[in-house]
Amino acid sequence: MIERLQISHLRNLTHINLSPAACNVIIGANGSGKTSLLEAIFLLSRGKSFRHHQPKRYIQHYQESATIHAKLNDSRTLAIQKKADATTILRLNQTTVYNQSILTEQLPTLLIDPSTMDMLEQGSASRRQLLDWLVFHMKQGFHPQWVAYQRLLKQRNSLLKQRRHLTQVQLAELKAWDKGLASHAALIHHYRQAIFEAWQPYFSKSIAQLLPAYAEQLSLSYNAGYDTGIALDIQLNERLEQDLQLGYTRIGNHRADIHVHWRSIGSRQIADENLNSPLSADSTVKLPILKEQAANILSRGEKKLLITALRLSQLPLLLNAKTNSELYNSDAKLSATPVVLLDDITAELDDKAIEILLSTLAQLPCQVFVTSLTDSILPLVHKYWEKSQVFHMKQGCILPAQ
Repeated sequence: MIERLQISHLRNLTHINLSPAACNVIIGANGSGKTSLLEAIFLLSRGKSFRHHQPKRYIQHYQESATIHAKLNDSRTLAIQKKADATTILRLNQTTVYNQSILTEQLPTLLIDPSTMDMLEQGSASRRQLLDWLVFHMKQGFHPQWVAYQRLLKQRNSLLKQRRHLTQVQLAELKAWDKGLASHAALIHHYRQAIFEAWQPYFSKSIAQLLPAYAEQLSLSYNAGYDTGIALDIQLNERLEQDLQLGYTRIGNHRADIHVHWRSIGSRQIADENLNSPLSADSTVKLPILKEQAANILSRGEKKLLITALRLSQLPLLLNAKTNSELYNSDAKLSATPVVLLDDITAELDDKAIEILLSTLAQLPCQVFVTSLTDSILPLVHKYWEKSQVFHMKQGCILPAQ
């Protein structure tokens, strides 16, 4: 858990120094710096902003860099400095480290904000990242395989873009890369599949809370991005001509996806008004079961609840992994307290959904940061957290407590 947070020169946050509690509410008008504070925590954890990927977009004007430093409750310290030219300096316990994943392990961060509310209609990347966030924190072997796969994929795509026809030397090189991709792909799929199956019951429970009317109709499915029954290198070889024409690799782990399906109920109760009818009041009529993407069926408000359920269901799985011998073994690695960032949820969710969200989080060993335009959310926060902090922000500054 973050015990002290310091932020310098990030957007309108010139110098911020605060000591958070288990639950923290940041109240302020639009443009006051509330979301920027969440952005700083996310940047420290993930090495990138959830608003802009280019550091020059979030570093203050006329400043060379933005810096975020955190001290955790076990005395560990984490720091990141981002420069305008995208140079990054990372430190763990005052020692320079060279992989962002090291800080990510120390500070698992889950974001629920308005920008994530369209992920059902967007490309597969944001949905795939949902699963990979879980796998990263629960399976020690996943990240090295993912990094190696991405490196080979980049090399393969670079070659595909350069040439429509390959020499014998290039073809041999490509086949060697494909063998490597196939090896990494099999392990990545293995890790993803195991965590996806463990995730399903937690998702179902969240749906029963947030969308009870659809509890029996919504389900998750995982698409590996390729036919896992055949080695990936064989499939890549079969599709080489098409990949050369397009200039990129069309199948593989990088095309994996998570789908939320809606299916109709297969029968319907009939209450017959004609007492002389041979049909009794509890007769049923069999209807064809229809399966469709949930995004095509649900209203915008229902989609928001669905996405909230997707994200909310991840935390109990992550935190309960130690009780599952199949998930928590020498391969598991979670030891840090997860941090949950809730940005402007009062604008996206109704009161009932907000209460379910907060009550669920209050029962889990995590640290919460909530932003709000007004103090209307405070009664709920005080209902579920004995120890909470309220910070009022104005023009990038934390106002003195009143």
